[in-house]
Amino acid sequence: MSYNILICDDEQDIVSALKIYLEAEGYRTFAAANGKEALELLDREDIHLVLLDIMMPVLDGVSALSRLREFSNVPVILLTAKSEDTDKVLGLNIGADDYITKPFNPVELLARVRSQLRRYLQLGGGAVRESVLVIGPISLDDGSKAVTLDGEPVNLTPREYEILKLLMQNPGRVFHPRDLYRKVWNEEPYGAESTVAVHIRHLREKLEIDPASPRYIRAVWGQGYKISEK
Repeated sequence: MSYNILICDDEQDIVSALKIYLEAEGYRTFAAANGKEALELLDREDIHLVLLDIMMPVLDGVSALSRLREFSNVPVILLTAKSEDTDKVLGLNIGADDYITKPFNPVELLARVRSQLRRYLQLGGGAVRESVLVIGPISLDDGSKAVTLDGEPVNLTPREYEILKLLMQNPGRVFHPRDLYRKVWNEEPYGAESTVAVHIRHLREKLEIDPASPRYIRAVWGQGYKISEK
């Protein structure tokens, strides 16, 4: 199957570059110069993923995303400038699935595109199975006890799996190491901080692009750990 990707950006050089990268991978591309054109294309074509710039004339990316989410759950990756952090967070809050900062690395961009398409299409066009938990590129299927990163299997120990599952069941919630220890080990938390810290470090090494600066499994100073994609 050839997947259809909509590129929405008012900079023609960026659109041209993205078309080259994506079409070389076998994707079919559509282009729009602003949010209004993107919405019109989404109404006419069967689009599987949208690459959406934030700053555009006529209708900006955040406004277009807000309207898009009224009728579609197609995955959206925001194309952002470093100066657009506030808009990026707003976009994630109203339904963007991921973001990538310009100037982007083509290899990273294609990996994120594959990841979002895989999640969207394997889960039935966005209808997530109850046993499947998804945070960013991390997917945990509690039915099969399988964890994948960008669709690739990740081998976790039973303790690592249970910590990850607990965090993913409660995205954004901060767990003190003692609470994690009680829930996962089912024991009183003697020496819990160091034991949990070791397991968190191993999880980051297996699931984060940069374990030293984790994007998903985060520490909240003085409080504990949480998982979040924002």
